[in-house]
Amino acid sequence: MKRRNFGQYCGLARALELVGERWALLVLRDLTVRPQRFTDLLEGLPGIPTNVLSTRLKELEEAGIVERRVAPAPQRGVVYALTAIGVDLEPAIAALGRWGVSQLGEPRPGEIVTPSTVAMSLRAVFDAQAAAGVSATWEIRAGDIVVHAAVADAQLTTGIGPAPADPDLVITFQPEDLPSYPALMQAARCGLVTLEGPRELLDTFLRVFPSASRAAAVATPAS
Repeated sequence: MKRRNFGQYCGLARALELVGERWALLVLRDLTVRPQRFTDLLEGLPGIPTNVLSTRLKELEEAGIVERRVAPAPQRGVVYALTAIGVDLEPAIAALGRWGVSQLGEPRPGEIVTPSTVAMSLRAVFDAQAAAGVSATWEIRAGDIVVHAAVADAQLTTGIGPAPADPDLVITFQPEDLPSYPALMQAARCGLVTLEGPRELLDTFLRVFPSASRAAAVATPAS
């Protein structure tokens, strides 16, 4: 497939030429969470045709945004990962995700929530100012989705699966089939969660990871 060319000497136009094809930003979203195998990406992007994923990965590799790496033990084979140029895209992806979270509304028929979307939502709404002086690790469980988030020195690290070390607080959401990040946060505010750890860390969690509307307000400079 021939890459689109907008015919403009403009940074935004060039960016869209490189990452503006259908599914490309979602592939990059999932790779910001962790390097992934081709099958991992297929699983996290239900609906993407195999040939389209292959094409997007090839284009992103040719652009120097994504690279192949030997999978770390005990995995085998190859994983796709962001290059240094790809990592530079993370703030832009997070900013776009933060704006998008504020526009979600109710889920449309057929829309699902994946671990990568929850991890990315946490990054998108993260309030670094509110996290000043906070040092904590949370493990978030909602049905089959398990992700973790750690804050130290106002820096956030997120990942898919259980926390690599014992978390300070495990938050299990009830009911399990909550349809979206806003629904998860509303459930937490309403106490529809089971906690393993200090309850005050739930208040910290809600402060550091605010609602979509508050996150958008935090991210928007005062006029």
